[in-house]
Amino acid sequence: MVTEKEIWQWLEEVPDPEIPVISVLDLGVVRKVEILEDDKVNVTITPTYSGCPAMSAISISIRLKLVEKGLKNINVINQLSPPWSTDWMSEEGKQKMKAYGIAPPTKNPSTDALFSDEQNIECPQCGSDNTRLISQFGSTACKAMYQCNDCHEPFDYFKCHH
Repeated sequence: MVTEKEIWQWLEEVPDPEIPVISVLDLGVVRKVEILEDDKVNVTITPTYSGCPAMSAISISIRLKLVEKGLKNINVINQLSPPWSTDWMSEEGKQKMKAYGIAPPTKNPSTDALFSDEQNIECPQCGSDNTRLISQFGSTACKAMYQCNDCHEPFDYFKCHH
């Protein structure tokens, strides 16, 4: 008989399709795991934003991982409320993201400074906070494109969501 703890451990092996160095658990999109009668498993996920195209890939990857582990009756539930927050991301995931070259979300950015030159985002390449916004959208809609004024490297910044 499988336990919820085992399922949570297996979900650590499911990578985010857009940032493969972090798991769906690091990203904080898995909200709940339930084992019901007849070994039915419900996994509740919340998208990083409404309409996120990666959610179908995440749902399929979760199902495939659990089938690989021997489960057969799996239901992945998309839940929009409460809305996902970058506060749900693990600190380990944020560090993996930074090592991958993506600036992780900052703790508490000022709403007025978001997407302005006043918000200094640390460059994941050299560590400088002498950076500037290039575009409000980076490689995906949940990221913004910045450039470091010291090392001149462009980089994605994972936007804060509260």
